[in-house]
Amino acid sequence: MDTPPTAEAVPPEVRRTDETEEFRSLRGAFRGFAFPVTAGFILWYLLYVLLSSYAPAFMATKVFGHVNIALVLGLLQFASTFAIAAWYARYADRRLDPAAAAIREQVAPATLVAPRGAGE
Repeated sequence: MDTPPTAEAVPPEVRRTDETEEFRSLRGAFRGFAFPVTAGFILWYLLYVLLSSYAPAFMATKVFGHVNIALVLGLLQFASTFAIAAWYARYADRRLDPAAAAIREQVAPATLVAPRGAGE
């Protein structure tokens, strides 16, 4: 099993980037989206599981034809998964990707290294 790199093994450019306000802001923007949405989805999923376990009569209630509440909520689980993925893609395109590109632009000149074999 691989061990995580020690602080000494991390290149100084990476350490400097981690300490910038721009990177901290980017990480905060990601966490500000990911954590609440993840918590909300887990709660939504647990609600479905708990209703299935403890309220079977409610879940068996017919909505129309042979379609009951359990089936509707189960399909909404899939729909919400795709909706969250699309929401995140749009959020990342608007908020995360431009900030990451700006950080990359600042860091790239400092981290450019001559390719192996060049000058040999």
